[in-house]
Amino acid sequence: MQTLSWIDWSVLCVTLVAIVSYGTWQTRGSKNVKDYLRGGNTSKWWTIGLSVMATQASAITFLSTPGQAFNDGMGFVQFYFGLPIAMVVICMVFIPLYHRLKVYTAYEFLENRFDLKTRTLTAILFLIQRGLAAGITIFAPAIILSVVLGWDLLTLNIAIGLLVIIYTVSGGTRAVNVTQKHQMVVIFIGMLVAFFLIVDKLPQDITFSKALDIAGASSKMEVLDFSFDLNNRYTFWSGIIGGTFLMLSYFGTDQSQVQRYLSGKSVKEMQLGLIFNGLLKVPMQFFILLVGVMVFVFYQFNEAPVNFNPTATELVLNSEYAEDYKILQEEQQQIFRDKQKIISSFSTSEDKNIAKYVAAANLANDELRKEARDLIDKASENQDIKVESNDMDYVFIHFILNNLPRGLIGLLLAVILSAAMSSTASELNALGSTTTIDLYKRNTSEKTEAKMVKASKWFTLLWGIIAIGVACVANLAENLIQLVNIIGSIFYGNVLGIFLLAFFFKFVKGNAVFVSALITQVLVIALYLLDEYEIINLPFLWLNFIGCAIVIFIACLLQTFSHDKTINT
Repeated sequence: MQTLSWIDWSVLCVTLVAIVSYGTWQTRGSKNVKDYLRGGNTSKWWTIGLSVMATQASAITFLSTPGQAFNDGMGFVQFYFGLPIAMVVICMVFIPLYHRLKVYTAYEFLENRFDLKTRTLTAILFLIQRGLAAGITIFAPAIILSVVLGWDLLTLNIAIGLLVIIYTVSGGTRAVNVTQKHQMVVIFIGMLVAFFLIVDKLPQDITFSKALDIAGASSKMEVLDFSFDLNNRYTFWSGIIGGTFLMLSYFGTDQSQVQRYLSGKSVKEMQLGLIFNGLLKVPMQFFILLVGVMVFVFYQFNEAPVNFNPTATELVLNSEYAEDYKILQEEQQQIFRDKQKIISSFSTSEDKNIAKYVAAANLANDELRKEARDLIDKASENQDIKVESNDMDYVFIHFILNNLPRGLIGLLLAVILSAAMSSTASELNALGSTTTIDLYKRNTSEKTEAKMVKASKWFTLLWGIIAIGVACVANLAENLIQLVNIIGSIFYGNVLGIFLLAFFFKFVKGNAVFVSALITQVLVIALYLLDEYEIINLPFLWLNFIGCAIVIFIACLLQTFSHDKTINT
């Protein structure tokens, strides 16, 4: 169990309290709906850009992404290749339309174009997927910090949720935007400090260039994969096609993002904010993955545990598989010693086979880690609480707690919790506004401004409580960043297809879209389950494209059939 020094506690608490207090104080007194839900349309482009980035960059990004690179290398960056394309499309099509219609939510537009039931269905689809995601963005840092630090999981879930609820309910959209700007500054500083400290902790004769060579010897620097192999989850093509559709859905139709740029002073400010995000996001993700690769290089010179999840290690060492696990630990220590002899000559020898020797040693180590995960799974079969054997999400936090100096540990923990708060705040803000505008206001008699603001605050509070509840019952996943993207991919393609029908298929009417959306959602969930149970092979990123294509095809087919039937009648 890891304990924090008073310096780390001070840095952590002061950072978080300062951000929450500043956001609450700066945005006090929102009296009308425009101020509360659209921030009074005062945001500049840099605030929008940073807020959009902070909404997407949850704690999962800073916990899971380095672990993803540690295990699989830089290839995950391909997931974001579609983002710049999506930003251009949204700036050209979505933003001018939303601004012209003066909507508070993306789904208001659908009633003008189709009908109330289509607007309501799309809003409900958003509420379901974003409500689940909000719980996971709280659960993700809480489960990892509770395991590594020995903190109580339930208390962490409630604490993170309550901190977010305080300023999101009190200040609305502007409070979220203001706090996210400062949270992103903390996040950038923290990750840069972590990167330079990792490089600094490498042996003196290992320069950054040689560190990249060592990573490349074990295939960690392979960024691009142009294959069409569906067994590869992240390829150039899945990123460009599936990623573009996912990002179009997320930034163009997800209210947690739409609300960020609808707070802009003008169309130009909104567009500049999204372009700023499009230009910076891919390099940022590349850098975070590079941090994970440098952690991998660090552990070439420093012993790593067979499994980075301390709870999993403790479980298996207190089970009937303890001796088998200890044998694996001893074998890993021997591999590490052998690898040291190989790597010690890496920077001086001209032997071209050294890279192959390093790769072979790391491959053997990977096999040992896989055997360790199997033992942990066996040991946890009869346990009441599932213990995660896949330790990807624990790699970076393990490095932080065991290798960074006092004070900086508190800063990096503040980074993780700030990221959790920023993304959760956007989600709760969007959930509250969507419930208020698309369900409550639209389906009740007209309310006064004060009553609408009050209702929005209560709905935001309600969704905050629901998110905390989801976090408290959430289960573990192979990798938390993938879990959030999977949930999004199940719903986003369908929702994007509905919006594309509204924009570009003028002959399609509300009834056809409504029926098509219901059918599509059932089909997409079925496809995901078929892949999950290995009946078919379909990486989740493709669900975004498939869902979008299916809803458009079925709606056009239904409308054409209905039109032909009307003519014949």
